[in-house]
Amino acid sequence: MNSTIIEKRKSLKTALFILLTYIFVFQLSALLLRLPGALDFVFGLIDAPLEDKGVILTAWWSFIFGIISLVIIWLLVLRDKGFFNIYEGEKASTSQAIGWGIIGFFMVFVGQIVGASIEMLLGIEAGSENTATLVEIAKLSPVMIIVIALIGPILEEFVFRRVVFGSLIQVQNFLFSAVISAVVFAAIHFDFTHIILYTICGLIFAFLYYKTKRLLTSIVAHILLNSFVCVVQLYGEKILQLYDAVPK
Repeated sequence: MNSTIIEKRKSLKTALFILLTYIFVFQLSALLLRLPGALDFVFGLIDAPLEDKGVILTAWWSFIFGIISLVIIWLLVLRDKGFFNIYEGEKASTSQAIGWGIIGFFMVFVGQIVGASIEMLLGIEAGSENTATLVEIAKLSPVMIIVIALIGPILEEFVFRRVVFGSLIQVQNFLFSAVISAVVFAAIHFDFTHIILYTICGLIFAFLYYKTKRLLTSIVAHILLNSFVCVVQLYGEKILQLYDAVPK
C-alpha cells in the first residue's frame, strides 16, 4: 500500500482520537459528578462558602481536565509524525508563524467590529452571554483565566482548525472547509445569538492556518484574542482609572 495513504489513514485516526478526547475528557467529563456521592465528595474538598463551591469547582474542573486533554493530545501527536503535514509547499518559520498570529489577532479584532455592526443592524444586543459567564467564574476563581486565555484556545485550534478544517481541506476547497469548521466552532460555544461573531473568528483562524501552514499561527491569534477579552472584562475599569490618573 502507498506510504502516503498509510500516513493519511494514521492521521485520520489521530484526528478522531483528538476529537474524542476533546468531547469526552474536556467537554463531558463533568458527567462523572453525577455518580452517586461524587459531587458531595468533591464539594467537601473545596474550602469556600456553599454558594461559591459550584463556581470554583467549574473553574478547577475545567483547568484539570483541560490539562489532561492537552497531555493526551500531545501524546497522540507525538506518535504521528505526519499529523501536521496536510499542505503542500513550504511552511512558515516559527517567527513568521508568530508574526502572522499577531497580525491575525488584529484581523480578528476588526472582524469582531464588523460582526458586531452586522448584529446591531439585525437588532441583536451586544455582549456575549458565554463570555460573561466565563468572566464571572474567573472573578471568583482566577485559575479560570488560564483556561480561557491558554488551555481553551490551544484545544480549540487542535480540534476545529487541525481536526475539522485540516481534514476537510484535504478533500475540499478552502471556502467550504473554512465555513464548515467555522460554523461548528461557533456552534460549540452554545451562544447562538452571537453565532456571526464566532463564525467570523473561525473563518479568520482557518485562513491563518491555511496561509502559513502552521497551527501555531492560529493558536497565537486565538490566545491573544482571549487574553485581550479577559483583560478588558476583568480589569477594564481599573485600566481606565489608571489612565485617567495620568497627568495630561
